[in-house]
Amino acid sequence: MPKQLAFPGLRDAMKKKVTRREQFLAEMEAVVPWSRLLALIEPHYPKAGPKGGRPPMPLETMLRVYFLQNWYALRNPMAEETLYDSDAMRRLTGIELCDDRISDETTILNFRHLLDQHGLTEAIFAEVNGHLAGKGITLRSSTLVDAPIIDAPSSTTNQAGKRDPEMTSTKKGNDWCFGMKAHVGADADSGITHSLETSTAKLHDSQVWDELLHGDEDTVWADKGYVNTARRAAFEGPGKFWGVMRKAPAGGRLHPVDEQINRLIAKVRAKVKHPFRVIKRQFGYTRTRYRGLAKNRAQLFTLFALGNLFQVRRRLMA
Repeated sequence: MPKQLAFPGLRDAMKKKVTRREQFLAEMEAVVPWSRLLALIEPHYPKAGPKGGRPPMPLETMLRVYFLQNWYALRNPMAEETLYDSDAMRRLTGIELCDDRISDETTILNFRHLLDQHGLTEAIFAEVNGHLAGKGITLRSSTLVDAPIIDAPSSTTNQAGKRDPEMTSTKKGNDWCFGMKAHVGADADSGITHSLETSTAKLHDSQVWDELLHGDEDTVWADKGYVNTARRAAFEGPGKFWGVMRKAPAGGRLHPVDEQINRLIAKVRAKVKHPFRVIKRQFGYTRTRYRGLAKNRAQLFTLFALGNLFQVRRRLMA
């Protein structure tokens, strides 16, 4: 015989353990600058028409659902399903099953399209970084540069019967990869990503450089793919250090002093991998979700904005 269900509020109050999901969502609830982001999107969000009809979902609810999608790598149908299943996620979005509508997958899709069409994910990234800069966390004097490859599905079992035409193949070591690149500039002190650019995978890392610097650096750190004599000469000066790993001459060997310098540079550069660890391991973003560079680029701006907040959440909550 089924047991009689307790009232939801009482059931939650009697829980003896806070789950990792609940802890994570509580931390992100505390550090996301909700009011600033809502003010950014509100001018573009549809309003209820003068003739009535079905009112749009509350903007704050939709923004929170959108962030849940990115935190948990949820496609639109699964995002809707999860809102029905998870009390913790409903609490974050402010949805009550008895009183409120659940955002359906079409509404969730339309909200993402709205952000993409108005370039709002880039604006969210900039707003979050402005918020962190105001807290004294970002934009120091040293920048780390990197351009990891993000894999894209290479399968042709889709409606078009082809791979994504905007993704390309490139060789990394002895392996061939198919996808795109996320070129990032990160603060060497905090590990926060302050600059982001995207390209197809075959574009050489060194082709994206100026876009990744904020202009006030006295030190830059990068791997051998960014070796460039002209850039080095233009950057070097009193109080500056060119932290790009040394490259052996063609057919020759690296000098022992340069080998030692490379080891030191590698230790500093390790921090540039932290943002990618967050979006890949914490948020489950292991490959592109959409076809085409534009949609994936838009999502990356959101992921790195949320990843920045996640990396410094403890400092923001202190």
